[in-house]
Amino acid sequence: MRLFLAVTALLALMLNSGSQGLSGQLAWVIFPLYVLYGAVLLVLLHFHRGSGKLVYWLDVCWCGLIVLCTGGGESYFFPGFFFAILASSFQRGYDEGARITLASCAMLVLASVLSEQEPNLPQLLLRTAFVLALGCMIACWGGLSVQHKRRLALLREVGQQSNPRFGVDHTVASMLEKARVFFGASSCILVMREGGAAHWQLRTALDDSRGNGGRVSQMSEAAVAPLMVFEASQSVLYASSLRSRLGLAHAWQGKARASARWQRLDIDATQGTALTELFDARSFISVPLPLHKGQGRLYVLASTTRLSKADAMFLTHIVAQVFPQLENIAILDKLASGAAYRERQKIARDLHDSTIQPYIGLRHGLSALRGKVAAGSPLLADLDKLIDMSGQVIADLRQMAQTVRGGKERYDEPELLAALRRQAQQLKKFFGIDIEIVSDRTFLLSDRLAAEVFQIVNEGMSNIRRHTTAREGCVRLACGTHAVSISIENAAESGAPGRVPFMPASIAERAQALGGTVQVGQAAGGATAVRIEIPV
Repeated sequence: MRLFLAVTALLALMLNSGSQGLSGQLAWVIFPLYVLYGAVLLVLLHFHRGSGKLVYWLDVCWCGLIVLCTGGGESYFFPGFFFAILASSFQRGYDEGARITLASCAMLVLASVLSEQEPNLPQLLLRTAFVLALGCMIACWGGLSVQHKRRLALLREVGQQSNPRFGVDHTVASMLEKARVFFGASSCILVMREGGAAHWQLRTALDDSRGNGGRVSQMSEAAVAPLMVFEASQSVLYASSLRSRLGLAHAWQGKARASARWQRLDIDATQGTALTELFDARSFISVPLPLHKGQGRLYVLASTTRLSKADAMFLTHIVAQVFPQLENIAILDKLASGAAYRERQKIARDLHDSTIQPYIGLRHGLSALRGKVAAGSPLLADLDKLIDMSGQVIADLRQMAQTVRGGKERYDEPELLAALRRQAQQLKKFFGIDIEIVSDRTFLLSDRLAAEVFQIVNEGMSNIRRHTTAREGCVRLACGTHAVSISIENAAESGAPGRVPFMPASIAERAQALGGTVQVGQAAGGATAVRIEIPV
């Protein structure tokens, strides 16, 4: 569109070269250069370059030069400023559009003053006011368009995050962080209690650059009382401003769930002061949670920006979409936990009857066979090794049956890491393959996602044993804010031919089912590395 407008302006100059105000020789230099600029920028944008804010400011400068060389305030090309205003407003929002509008007005005045002709002040004032008024309207429309797109994108994202596979904790944490980023808030605080719970649950999402922004804690009734002073169905907006401090506006406003209007909120001075000092925020929003069994509130705190009524209304839409789904996920978890408990009992009995007993019989048979072997026979060492391995397997199976029957086992570290280290020890003992498990201290996942990660890593360790001659390997696990990273590496094989490109099918299928990706490459020292990224 920029190139089209530039070519059209050049044609207009050619057709009206003898008209008043179009006789400047500079115009025959500026217009072709502007056409060339539009063509070059079109090529750059085709390769995804040159799409920053600087482009809009360059457009304003080009329009100023065109107006300058075609008559100043009487130029017919002053509407070219609206192109820069439209592009910036509908791509960057109201703030950028307003800045471009003010710059366009200033450039129009400057070009008129610097032109050779005597500026026509009434006409210049009229055109400047026209650019300012219409530019502000365009900026408002563009800002609303960008804001609505961002809101729809956020609603879609929080809806997709409500996945029963990841559980309630992951969904709540993801929703809080996305809401904090969307509103530009310093923190989000969720206070919630289920119907029969004795304690309140406090969740926070903080603006922490170190990646430790999420917190979960238990609170008593007395500790959470200052956060639950509002009515159960009331949304609250606190926005401190100069007008509110002068008594010209209300800092506290509230809206009932069934009401369509915001009203002044008469809050006790002591309670209001306590809340503002507790949050230490310029403004905040508090909305009730639409829970069928339980109660709670969500707070969004902004230390630098000023939240509005539209922000509060949109926050109510977010919680209205997310929290009913959370209750459904919780019900599914309870049903799955009950079914899993019964299934664990059945699996434990099946392990004892169909697996442990045959291994015990195998060990007795090996012991009887060893008694028939003559002393000094070379088979004694192999038989002793087999008897010892069968005894270890029986002990592990019994431990597994007890763990399955009980449902959980206590470890000083997450159960996933303990299970992976146990698998690595088995590989080292039976096959002589030393695999190191490396993880960060914050590696905490929901049970369902941890089970999927265990299967992926276990398959990777089995691939090292079956498809390579490497005797060493490493599994690196890291849980970030947005993804779980898994790297399964095996040491470089001496004397082996060059690595043939491959993709582990089972691992790729599991990762794809979780929305993740798999890449096969090389690690330090020439080792082969399978890297998996799973979004959380």
